[in-house]
Amino acid sequence: MGTKRRICGALVALAAVAATAAHAQSTTEVLPAIDVWASRTDAGIVGASTSVITAEDIARSPGTTLQDLLSQEAGVQTNSTSSGQNGAGTVVDLRGFGATASSNTLVLLNGRRLTDIDNSGIDLSTIPRNSIQRIEITRGNSGAVLYGDGAVGGVINIVTKTGVAQLPSGRVEAGFGSFNQHEINASAAASKGPYSVSAFGNGVNSDGYRVNDYVRQRNAVGDLRYTGDTGNAWLNITGDDQHLGLPGARLVDVNAGINELATDRRGATTPDAYSSKTGASLTAGVSRTFGSSVELILDGNLRRKDQTIFSTLFGSDTSDVRTLTTASVTPRANISTLWFGVPNKITTGIDYYNSTLEAKRSVDLTDPPYHTYNLNQQSAAVYWQQTVSVLPTTDISFGARLQQTRLSARDLYDPTAPGGAFDAQAIPLDSTELQHALHLGFEHRFSPMFTVFGRLARSFRTPNVDERIGVNAFPVDFNLKTQTSRDIEGGVRGRFGDFEWQSSVYEMLLNNEILFIPFPPIGADINLDPTRRVGVENSATLRLSDALRLKGALSYTRATFREGMYAGNDIPLVSRWTGNVGLTWDIYPKLAAFDAVVRYVGERRMDNDQANFQPLIPAHTTVDLRLAGEMKNLFWSASVQNLFNVLYFDYAVASSATFDRYNAYPLAGRTFMVKAGATF
Repeated sequence: MGTKRRICGALVALAAVAATAAHAQSTTEVLPAIDVWASRTDAGIVGASTSVITAEDIARSPGTTLQDLLSQEAGVQTNSTSSGQNGAGTVVDLRGFGATASSNTLVLLNGRRLTDIDNSGIDLSTIPRNSIQRIEITRGNSGAVLYGDGAVGGVINIVTKTGVAQLPSGRVEAGFGSFNQHEINASAAASKGPYSVSAFGNGVNSDGYRVNDYVRQRNAVGDLRYTGDTGNAWLNITGDDQHLGLPGARLVDVNAGINELATDRRGATTPDAYSSKTGASLTAGVSRTFGSSVELILDGNLRRKDQTIFSTLFGSDTSDVRTLTTASVTPRANISTLWFGVPNKITTGIDYYNSTLEAKRSVDLTDPPYHTYNLNQQSAAVYWQQTVSVLPTTDISFGARLQQTRLSARDLYDPTAPGGAFDAQAIPLDSTELQHALHLGFEHRFSPMFTVFGRLARSFRTPNVDERIGVNAFPVDFNLKTQTSRDIEGGVRGRFGDFEWQSSVYEMLLNNEILFIPFPPIGADINLDPTRRVGVENSATLRLSDALRLKGALSYTRATFREGMYAGNDIPLVSRWTGNVGLTWDIYPKLAAFDAVVRYVGERRMDNDQANFQPLIPAHTTVDLRLAGEMKNLFWSASVQNLFNVLYFDYAVASSATFDRYNAYPLAGRTFMVKAGATF
């Protein structure tokens, strides 16, 4: 009841603020309206390093996945525990979190949290590529004020297309590629008066690069909306169905003369392991503008995910069957007004999330569970972000978030079930925690060609349910400390004719960083000693002519322990140097276009090698090419990924005791994809 009263009180306060601003709007000069379907701020967070990937960038990418595209952005790395077909099993890492990247990079869909409270991460392959209007990237932890916990490395907001103001249209596309990959994509959109509708869907089947590396994926997105003069209403539905084979790792043990990367690179350690996942989401919302300066938005979401994982862990079969349900309500207000003659832009609101997980762990799917975990997590937050144009050339942004998280966790343990005799019951947990996030940023434009920016921020990340559960019940305690982070960043951006660039430098200090230790006798998540991340990120684009453009990025990322027994050591799975150069060439308008990307990923430590005594994962360089064209309503493309057939891997788990012994997850060599389709 206390949480409900706080929410109601905050709603009243929110309405009062909106009403006051609405009353004053008739005599004030206002700033442009905010796109409510996108992020909670229309021009990015002042002081933060940001970038946008457009629908054209997505269509022109030689890579076949969104992860490929994101890895071309400064400060973004990836790692994969599969061959990377269709992006399944590939994790996006902003600013060097390695094994915990999925929990420290917050992914949004149309400004709403897509990242769940479990450890499965966001599989971007579940979002049809042809449904995406743009992707907004905010680096660093300043997004925590607007979006809450988990926005430590940064925020990726995926904005989908709508049918607003579109004539009836449709698009179909079919593709065929390596490893018997078949793909089909379809979309349709229409509008009449204030009403519009759009639908997107795709299906992918691939046998995969390795044995038991198959992908079976179906996705759909539907959107129905009303767009009026003083308000909007929308209903968005998504669904996905995914089946993956889990081939496991390839063992390398130099001392024992074993190197499966060389002798059986495409084989499977776990030929029967698999993951099956279905998801569905429903979002409904309304917005209302008051004059030209105030917009109130009320939306809610219901999301469900059912997942079954059957795997072999440490020589034993393990089955995990779970259902995760999340309901959320997020009322907010966007206000543009003048205070004391100074333009102000305010975003304020309330976030309420209620997530329930039931996870059953057994030896085999037909066995009774020896653990049945039931966890309920509720979070209620109020936030305020304000941007003040103190001068025509200078903006200052400040904001704060106060969030309360309540968790109730229980373990129904059956020692008589198969596998139960060797485990123990987890200790019940009922906890309530209050955390806060802060942001202070500035931007000063010396001229239209040169700008400096900077920020200070604090964020936090509560442990997710999988980190509390761990692989087994040892230590038998759901409790972990909340991870906190403090950031400082400064940068410059500019434009000189057809040349645009951005550079930034940052330092991030973390306490109680959460990490999973994969090998016995621990096999559970722990809080690390204090850690640090420092980095330099550079990106640039150059238009050589109307037909030829270059784009590149170069990043240095250093993630280390700053205290404890590993002080000074590198954090695993973070490459210090990454970079890429891309070329876009319109050979002949519409009839022929050529795209190419050269991508470099530096060496990195293996997972579980906090002691830094194992060999490094080698650096690699890959080249992707694409040739495409269109004529009237027909279009086609042919692409090659990893042109020079580089045999590499970007994820491996090292032995904590035996030098030169590790398990690696090899990625595919050279692959191709041919697509053709039509619009109508």
